[in-house]
Amino acid sequence: MLHCNMTKALTFQRGLQDLLAELQLARAQGNLGKLALLCYCELRRWARDAGEPELAAHCTCLITGTPHASRQAFLTDIDALISELAALQTKFALPPVQPAAQGSDLAAPMAGAVAG
Repeated sequence: MLHCNMTKALTFQRGLQDLLAELQLARAQGNLGKLALLCYCELRRWARDAGEPELAAHCTCLITGTPHASRQAFLTDIDALISELAALQTKFALPPVQPAAQGSDLAAPMAGAVAG
């Protein structure tokens, strides 16, 4: 069960990192079409799978809501979304794995197996 949860968390973490990197690249290139595609198709799906319905709704509203007043207004909203995703990374970060202490119950069976 723990392995399943860690694998799922790792999948969400990697997916978020990939999406964030793709959004940042498209933003740097000024590629509005790719930004819209990533936001509406990829990020919205990831948000639903990750249990982030507010983020999914934000992505939907960003693309299908009222038209943006200008290109710059859309890019400003994308910049805010990128900042939101960067802050969300801490939620999906996995805690560091601590090695078992020498005197712990988990280390004892391993020591016997190596010696025997």
